[in-house]
Amino acid sequence: MKNRKPTTHPFQASQPTRKFDLPIEGMSCASCAHRIEKALGQVPGIQKARVNFATQKATLTHPSDMAWTGVLIRTIRDIGYDVRTTTLTISIQGMSCASCVEKITNTLLTVHGVVSASVNLALESATIQCIAPLRNPQDLTTAIESIGYQTRLLESSPSGAETPTDQEHTRERSRLRIKFLISGLLTVSVILLAHIQLPGLDFFRPLAGNPNHWVQMLLAAPVQFWVGWQFYQGAWARARHGSSDMNTLICLGTSAAYFYSVAATLRPDLWTTGAVQPTVYYDTATVIITIILLGRILEARAKGKTTEAIRRLVNLQPRMARVLRDGEPLDIPVTEVQVQDQVLVRPGEKVPVDGLVVKGRSSVDESMITGESFPVEKHPGDAVVGATLNGTGSLQIEVARVGQDTVLAQIIQQVEKALGAKPAIARLADTAAAYFVPVVIAIAGLTFGVWWLWGPPPALTYALLTSVAVLIIACPCAMGLATPTSIMVGIGKGAEFGILIRNGEVLEQAHRLTTVVFDKTGTLTEGKPRITDLKTVDEQKYPTHKLLCYAASAEKGSEHPLSEAFLTAARNQQIDLYEADSFEAIPGKGISAHVNGQSILLGNRTMMEESGLDISPLVTHSEQAAQEGKTSLFIAVGGHLAGVMAAADPLKKNALHTIRALQQMGLNVMMLTGDQLQTARSLASQLGIQKVQAQVLPSEKARVIRTLQQEGEIVAMVGDGINDAPSLAQADIGIAIGTGTDVAIESSDLTLMRGDLTGVITAISLSRATFRNIRQNLFWAFFYNLSLIPIAAGILYPFLQVLLNPILAAAAMGLSSVSVVTNALRLKNYRPPLTTP
Repeated sequence: MKNRKPTTHPFQASQPTRKFDLPIEGMSCASCAHRIEKALGQVPGIQKARVNFATQKATLTHPSDMAWTGVLIRTIRDIGYDVRTTTLTISIQGMSCASCVEKITNTLLTVHGVVSASVNLALESATIQCIAPLRNPQDLTTAIESIGYQTRLLESSPSGAETPTDQEHTRERSRLRIKFLISGLLTVSVILLAHIQLPGLDFFRPLAGNPNHWVQMLLAAPVQFWVGWQFYQGAWARARHGSSDMNTLICLGTSAAYFYSVAATLRPDLWTTGAVQPTVYYDTATVIITIILLGRILEARAKGKTTEAIRRLVNLQPRMARVLRDGEPLDIPVTEVQVQDQVLVRPGEKVPVDGLVVKGRSSVDESMITGESFPVEKHPGDAVVGATLNGTGSLQIEVARVGQDTVLAQIIQQVEKALGAKPAIARLADTAAAYFVPVVIAIAGLTFGVWWLWGPPPALTYALLTSVAVLIIACPCAMGLATPTSIMVGIGKGAEFGILIRNGEVLEQAHRLTTVVFDKTGTLTEGKPRITDLKTVDEQKYPTHKLLCYAASAEKGSEHPLSEAFLTAARNQQIDLYEADSFEAIPGKGISAHVNGQSILLGNRTMMEESGLDISPLVTHSEQAAQEGKTSLFIAVGGHLAGVMAAADPLKKNALHTIRALQQMGLNVMMLTGDQLQTARSLASQLGIQKVQAQVLPSEKARVIRTLQQEGEIVAMVGDGINDAPSLAQADIGIAIGTGTDVAIESSDLTLMRGDLTGVITAISLSRATFRNIRQNLFWAFFYNLSLIPIAAGILYPFLQVLLNPILAAAAMGLSSVSVVTNALRLKNYRPPLTTP
């Protein structure tokens, strides 16, 4: 049987409303995003279309996300852009006739993200074109199996990866770097030739004109047509659909300079005015292309990091799970685990899925969810979360949620949603280009016509010179440099002070902040518990150093985070420790050990009471420590209560100073933590923070940030943990502590590499200085363009005839660029405000 042609499913407006993401290719500026958004909004059934230039995605809200994906792709392609797709192949068993082919085809077209499907009966396979990457390729096999066939996925895109892939990003950056290197070398050569008459060029003499110009033309050609070919492609794609963007401006300016120079090189006699020989502008064209290419390289590098946070989150999920099947443990891929399966988790393993403990006791490190450094004791009936780390006990878990319903998957979705919804700062040059380019073309055409009809002889020469002067002076070099030059300097200054800034939009946005939200553990605090208090029942019988020796010696065999606190305290006091003769961890209570011939009990109040010990002499000290947000542990030696110890997570250096400085800058400060309310309030009172929200889950943290934003606040979130990733991405500015997790750092806009909170003050101050600099640059860029275009057009003739020469137009354009760059370089003198108390 012949292969069936790919078919698409008709639009069905009666289906439920959903959201659908399309990865877009070909966008070069914010105006591109606006154009695509407008076109998608006109597709019947689309309720809302949002296009994000930074993430290269379109997010659509519509009645159905099924197979009319093809209509959306055609709409995008019709206006000169594209959607990234991939092809998957599935082996299908059980087909017997053409009706099977039709049934499978229609079923595949109902799967989210499928563009077209072709089912081959003879080959027993289906070839599916879908959006890259398909969120869950297993949905295809599940859909086919649900109608009674057996399947096997032969090709699939990497799970959890966003497109373009890392390899594609690397290749793109490599191509741009090679082009930039070659373009830079050729541009330097052209500039030297423009100012130095090199000897030995007599072999060009028989041609015409200045031999130097011929060499410049040959050197500039690769820059204009090979390096700059991407700008021509972009401009042509926009022109075919009646629009323009920055590519159009670049092509107009560089082409006018280059082709006028070529004409002046080939026929200098046509362009000679009086005794003045024609001037060429090859250096102008090559410099513009090289500088713009540098900006593209920086942009490509920034895009390559956009989805790194999502990939790191996906990698947290264990790949395999040990499931009980027919009473026997079986290791299977975690994607095959089903709800109500019984999963075994051994000591030291990650919990593979969300579920409930049905057997066993252990402590589980849930810091990726709560941010809290202390593990949580788990007993039968307690809930556990996938990707958290099991402690020393074994657990049997009944699966409650799998796939996209797990907490980790929801965190990933939160990060994706926040990254996609984050509004891009308006890029003034790109926005103005939609109106500026047609106006410049009209002015240049009008100038040519006026001078040709009514200009002095030679009229054609004057007409060409003035119109070329208009195009050259309107070249977007200064406008293109106005913002990125300041941003590049600002980012460099940030690096000097240990602040890693992801992209320029951060510096444009941070100066507008009104609220700064801090996580607690690992951000305002060290994230490592320390022993802060030690109270003994009898100093003579149980001296504090001896109790600490017993406690640290017993904890040497423990994996509990508090064990490191005891060992650190003992090392600080240079106490020699014993080897424990025996050790037993009692989940949820403490430890029991034999040290130097003494039985040692170290644990909480419950453990002591169950051991029949009277703790009343130390209850007051324990309760006082609890009010201060500390964790208390009693110690008994030889069956007698000996003392109580308190552990706490101490404040980071400069935390108090940072909070006070931000408040003095007019910013609201808030604490948002997954820790207990009493502990959070105690810490907030020490820091002078009035607004606190505690016991907040990751998804709730992002929701709190959204609520603040809906109230009109411009919010910065400062955090360090995996649990902070959604809120860091949701915030207008996400600030990660460099000593924290990779996921938090990749989800953030700013990273404080030194872990010093005073970097928050520096970052906001630097943003304010950079934004002032950008506004000044934009003023000068537009001042030169708007004021000198009329002069280049000859409006002051006959008083300033000399201004008709394009060389002065190029000089004026160069002066605008010099003024912008010089002003931006003033940022190198920036010094942060005092960052010590």
